[in-house]
Amino acid sequence: MKTRTVLLTVFGVVTAGMLGIVTFRTDPVPVDIATATRGPMQVTVNVEGETRIAEVYDVAAPIRGVARRSPVRVGDGVTAGETVVAVIDPAASDPLDPRSRVQAEAAIREAEAGLHMAQSRLRQTDEELELAQSEYRRAKELVERGVASMTRLENAEQTLGVRQAAQEAAASNLEMARGALDRARAALIDPGGYADDTADCCQAIKAPVDGRVLSIAVISERPVAAGTPLLSIGQPGDLEIVADVLSTDAVRLEVGDPAIVERWGGAGQLAARVSEIEPSAYTKVSALGIEEQRVDVVFDLISPLEERPSLGHGFAVYLRVVEWESDDVLQIPLSALFRYGQAWAVFVMEDETARLRPVEIGHTNDRSAVIVNGLSEAERVLVHPNERIEDGTPIVLRLTE
Repeated sequence: MKTRTVLLTVFGVVTAGMLGIVTFRTDPVPVDIATATRGPMQVTVNVEGETRIAEVYDVAAPIRGVARRSPVRVGDGVTAGETVVAVIDPAASDPLDPRSRVQAEAAIREAEAGLHMAQSRLRQTDEELELAQSEYRRAKELVERGVASMTRLENAEQTLGVRQAAQEAAASNLEMARGALDRARAALIDPGGYADDTADCCQAIKAPVDGRVLSIAVISERPVAAGTPLLSIGQPGDLEIVADVLSTDAVRLEVGDPAIVERWGGAGQLAARVSEIEPSAYTKVSALGIEEQRVDVVFDLISPLEERPSLGHGFAVYLRVVEWESDDVLQIPLSALFRYGQAWAVFVMEDETARLRPVEIGHTNDRSAVIVNGLSEAERVLVHPNERIEDGTPIVLRLTE
């Protein structure tokens, strides 16, 4: 009886103790972990860009007239100095209103009268010149025979010079009168259409460079002013990429930085390099309505043309510009880090317990961070630690199905 009582008492105490442990113990917190590993890492600036031909040649109308229907189409190959890319007929004259027509007809009659006067004046000076020449020859013969004095010969020579000058002036006046008449008659030319299809009727424009037609501004026949853009020509193989980068990201880049071209539509990745960073920024409104300062950054495509045969002018691409890279660094997921005062820290898994560990980090990208001090390779850190985890908190690996 006594032994039974002791056994029951011991059993009750043990049961009560176990119930107390179960009631007051802290359950381990399920966590995800990652291992600190060594390997390559890149820090990139990710931007969206657009391809463009480096040298685009715009062809414009050199004269005012009517551009005929374009003899070329987009994508056609052209040869410098040989392929005709546009044809322009000189503009026809404008029709005259009744008042302008009367004035033009009056100008013709006035010019015709002026021409008759010039012709009469020229005949008069011709007669006077012929008389002066006869007087000069007669005076010269008399002086040679000693009948007349030298004064008479000098007077005749002077008169001859005056008559020659008058005859030349009359001839010039006649040419001026003819030009005035032609100008007056030109004002009455009927605008009966454009120039005929002859060899010298029009202005044929030839390709300035070898390449392909990129765009055509004037396809159908229509009047154009001098300087009107007609088409653009470029070489599709001479591609570059331009991207508008946030000014805060642009200051981190340098000419010569490598870049990786992704999501360009073809298989694999293309290689590029920063060739130019514009010296000035501009304001651009984002899709969220936020004003941002953007800088145009130009990239040279390094990958050979054979790897990108279908890539053309104005195509959208996605680039990762390599700001920094290393082949062997200790790194952990960025999601394992959190602020601890003025420094950074992680939780390390030690014997099923979370231990707070301050760390010093280096470069970071959108996925990983370089560990400079505080961790060793192969140590396990908690990813996405929540507010239930503190230094010394029991933890257990989260079960995944």
